[in-house]
Amino acid sequence: MKAEFTAIVKKEDDWWLGWVKEIPGANAQEKTKEELLVSLKEAVVDILEFKSWL
Repeated sequence: MKAEFTAIVKKEDDWWLGWVKEIPGANAQEKTKEELLVSLKEAVVDILEFKSWL
């Protein structure tokens, strides 16, 4: 099953900031948009894997 989530992405000064609406704690800050999207994906995977242990 493939899940879809909503990533909110914005640029502030020299940083890209982002978070995933549906997953509290899935957020990141990076120097490029590409790095930010990778970090957000990793955060989502980590949080979902952790929750599966609970």
